[in-house]
Amino acid sequence: MTVTLADVAARARVSPATVSRVLNGNYPVAASTRERVLRAVDDLDYVLNGPASSLAAATSDLVGILVNDIADPFFGIMAGAAQTEIGGPGDGSGRAGGEKLAVVCNTGGSPERELTYLTLLQRQRAAAVVLTGGAVEDPAHQAAVSAKLAKLADAGTRVVLCGRPPLPDGEAVVAALAFDNRGGGRRLTEHLLSLGHRRIGYVAGPLERTTTRHRLEGHRDAMRAAGFTGDEERLTVHGPYDRRSGYDATLELLRHEPEVTAVVAANDTVALGASAAIRDRGLRIPEDISVAGFDDLPFSVDAVPALTTVRLPLFEAGARAGRLAMGKETPPPGGIATIAAELMVRGSTAPPRGR
Repeated sequence: MTVTLADVAARARVSPATVSRVLNGNYPVAASTRERVLRAVDDLDYVLNGPASSLAAATSDLVGILVNDIADPFFGIMAGAAQTEIGGPGDGSGRAGGEKLAVVCNTGGSPERELTYLTLLQRQRAAAVVLTGGAVEDPAHQAAVSAKLAKLADAGTRVVLCGRPPLPDGEAVVAALAFDNRGGGRRLTEHLLSLGHRRIGYVAGPLERTTTRHRLEGHRDAMRAAGFTGDEERLTVHGPYDRRSGYDATLELLRHEPEVTAVVAANDTVALGASAAIRDRGLRIPEDISVAGFDDLPFSVDAVPALTTVRLPLFEAGARAGRLAMGKETPPPGGIATIAAELMVRGSTAPPRGR
């Protein structure tokens, strides 16, 4: 049974006009009233009618691309590539053809905001949704996301995951393009071990992210395979995926573990912070300490020395996600594709002193 505006009004104990004002945002409404209306909308799973063009079809011309941080090149590259495939090209006349309007939704890494954007895209009858980057490892949040995506899919929305592991219940997802973070992390540490490093510090990302866990698991798999166990927790520091975190975490690591000869960073941005901290301690890279990153962001080759890292094909993955969202490409078998990670050895890593 279709939920109506009147149903929402009755649930929130307000008039239909007040519900309309809250949803359209064109009239001031008391905060408590607004909260009551939005709670009723969520409880009843009410979908707001979109523009007239949307009413005649199952979906609109809108596509949502969810990112954690659009200022982070990791997300910016994927979102830009996806948007290019979603938004064009047209016929050169300036008239709209089969293109869609791609809207980038910046969650700031907030699980609550991720759910809010999915709800808003559902109300707008989005033609497709692309979710980028690692997922939050919280069972309640994962269940809520799965439920939202199922409702979107039921309404005709194409759902694509890009750089994100498949959901346990992936029936709502057209395709999940997952990076081989474990394999990349393992190969990076194997490279350092082959140079002779044994005391390897690890500056990891946030504990609750799948990307963090998978990259760290790859690192520890390599250490265990080489027979080095027992120091994992002491040689690991967690923090956000930003430069400041890399700086602070590396200083902490060097204070507690001055014998470290190499530092692996959660990503290239964190590696820049780690490098600055090492230099501020009066140490040289790679003569005193080697540094390695992950992602192969555009600036990594221009760092001094150039950063050893793991290359993820971010642009290619984003473009493929855009094509899948638009139905331009056949989904991979089973709806899941693992995208290989490539080790890029550069000047920031070398054998430890004495080798």
